Amino acid sequence: MPRPTADIDEVRGAHQRLHQSVVGLDEATIRRPSGLPGWSVGHVLSHLARNADSIVRRLEAAEHGEHVEQYVGGAQGRADEIERGSSRSAASIVDDVIASNERVERTFDRVSPDVWDRPVAAGAAVSRLVVASHLASARWCEVEIHHVDLGLGYRAADWSDELVDRMLPRMLKALPSRCDRRDLLGWTLGRAAAPSLGPWS
Repeated sequence: MPRPTADIDEVRGAHQRLHQSVVGLDEATIRRPSGLPGWSVGHVLSHLARNADSIVRRLEAAEHGEHVEQYVGGAQGRADEIERGSSRSAASIVDDVIASNERVERTFDRVSPDVWDRPVAAGAAVSRLVVASHLASARWCEVEIHHVDLGLGYRAADWSDELVDRMLPRMLKALPSRCDRRDLLGWTLGRAAAPSLGPWS
């Protein structure tokens, strides 16, 4: 599989937009609630940094023909890292996000073309594998979604047509599994309120 150049370019653009939003954040802003229940702006940024590390971690394992779980210590390790990271100073959190984004981009540039076709863990568990090229589009979507969650002025309306074209069909396909199907049908027919949605993955 060839290097996913278009997706990598989208990641770079998403990183740049994120940096424009977070450089210079003060302590009050980093502690305020984000759009995610129970998470501050600092939590979301720490998650984005550790997610970046998880991209590098899986690509480097793929270079050696190995599979590793997305996060060291699995789901609990992920949660612990985010919680610890969120308590740091605003400057430390922002510096971490920028440095981790740069590591992702350097890794994307460095890996040989054959690595993109190798299997990597899709998420927290190694049991479900995807080709490594998926990691570029996954990072792109992750940054764009959580940029909105920060509540710093970047909105869903700012998402590119390319991102919407990539994500919307998948999200629509998954809707029936996330809510009552009759409520969903009633809503699409204009006969009911929008249904409550369960978590997406």
